[in-house]
Amino acid sequence: MPSSLDPLFSNAHANADVKRLDREGVFHSWSTQGTLDPLVIKGGSGCQLWDYDGNHYLDFSSQLVNTNIGHQHPAVIAAIKEQAELLTTVAPAHANLARGEAAKRILARAPEGFARVFFTNAGADANENAIRMARAYTGRDKVLSAYRSYHGSTGAAIVATGDYRRVPNEYSRGHVHFFNPYLYRTEFWAADEAQECERALHHLRRVIESEGPASIAALLLESIPGTAGVLVPPAGYLKGVRALADEFGIVLILDEVMAGFGRTGRWLALDHFDVKPDLITFAKGVNSGYVPAGGVIIADALSDYFDEHFFYGGLTYSGHPLAMAAIVATLDVMERDGIVANAAAIGEEVLTPGLAALAERHAVIGETRGLGVFHAVELVAHRDTREPLSNARMAAFKSALIKRGLLPFIVENRLHVVPPCVVTREEAQRGLTIIDEALSELCETSAR
Repeated sequence: MPSSLDPLFSNAHANADVKRLDREGVFHSWSTQGTLDPLVIKGGSGCQLWDYDGNHYLDFSSQLVNTNIGHQHPAVIAAIKEQAELLTTVAPAHANLARGEAAKRILARAPEGFARVFFTNAGADANENAIRMARAYTGRDKVLSAYRSYHGSTGAAIVATGDYRRVPNEYSRGHVHFFNPYLYRTEFWAADEAQECERALHHLRRVIESEGPASIAALLLESIPGTAGVLVPPAGYLKGVRALADEFGIVLILDEVMAGFGRTGRWLALDHFDVKPDLITFAKGVNSGYVPAGGVIIADALSDYFDEHFFYGGLTYSGHPLAMAAIVATLDVMERDGIVANAAAIGEEVLTPGLAALAERHAVIGETRGLGVFHAVELVAHRDTREPLSNARMAAFKSALIKRGLLPFIVENRLHVVPPCVVTREEAQRGLTIIDEALSELCETSAR
C-alpha cells in the first residue's frame, strides 16, 4: 500500500516544484513575503547539502549555526529511530530514561555546582524560563541585557534582544539595555582591549546604579554574542560582570544557545573565560537541531530554592523523548570522535590564519575575529572610515558564494564563518578558497 509520505521522498521533483509549493503556502520568518526567493534543499550529509536539480553546497552556515555534528549523522538518526520505536512522546511530569540521560550528560559539561536541567523546546523559551527563574528567585523585575545581542523571538526573549527586531515587539516589561564591548566599533573611545573592557564594565556599573540594583533580577548575556557579530569579549570582561552581579545580588544568565556545545572549540563558550554564571541557557548544538530542544542549566542555589518554592513554568514538550535521544547520541558521538577538539583545531590552524590571509589580500575586509568554528568577517566600504559595506554589495557577495557552491550565513555587513564542528581541513580550506574568489569578484565588479 502506498504511503502518504511517498511524494516527499520521490526523486521525481525539481527545485521549481518545491519552490512553488513553498511560495503558495509557507509564511517565512523575519521576511517581507513578496520578495522571497528561497534556496531549495533536498538532503544533506556531514557538511554537504544538495537540491533536486543536482546542485551541491558546502554548508558554511550550519543552517542557523546549529548543526554542530553535521547533517544526518547516522548515530543520531539511529537513536531517534530507536526512541521512536519505544516511545515517541511523554508528558513532562513523568520520569523518562532518555530525559534523565540527557540531563546527566549536559550537567557533566557544565561547571561544578550545577544541579539540574529544565528542558525547553528551543533557545528562546530557554531564555524566557531563565528570566522567570531569576525573577522568582530574587523577587525583582528588571532584566539587563546588551544592545548587541540576540536571545530569541518570543515575548521576553525578543525584548531582551538588543537589535532592531525588538522595537516592534516591545510588549514584555522591565527590560533595560547596555553596551557590551566591541573594540572595532567601540562606544567607549577605547584604544585597546584592556581599555574597552575597563570602560564597558564601568558603563555597566553606572547602568546598574542608575536603574536601582534592588530592582534588577538578572543580567543576561551571550557568552560570545553570535548574531551580533561573534564578539569575543576581552579578557576579564565576563569575570567583571560576574563580580558586579555578586556585588548587587543579581542573577547572572549566560546564553550559550549559539556558542555552546563545541562551536568555539570548548564544550561551552564560557569555558574560555573562567566564569561561572547562575543559569546557563542552551539549545542548537546540543543535538544539532535534529529534533527541537533547549534548556536551562540551573546552579545549586537556585535549584535548592525551587525545592521549596513552586516554579510557575512548564511546556507540553519539555524533555521530548525524541529530542532527548538526539541529545544523548550527539553528546556521546562528540565525545567519542573528538569533535570539540576538531572544532578547536580547525579554528586555530585553518580558519584564523586563513581569514587573516584573506584580510591581507582584500581591502574590503575590515576585521576578522572568532574562536573554533565561530568566526565573523566584517566587510567595509573603506577601511579608514569602517563604513559598513552596503546591502546591495553584500547581496552580490552572497550570490557569488552560492554560485560557487558555498552556503553562507550573512548578517548585515558580516559573513559569519560557521561550518559544522565536524568540518574537515579540506572542506574548511575549500570554503576559504570560495570566499577568496567571491571577494575578488566583488572587488572587480565594484571597480568597473
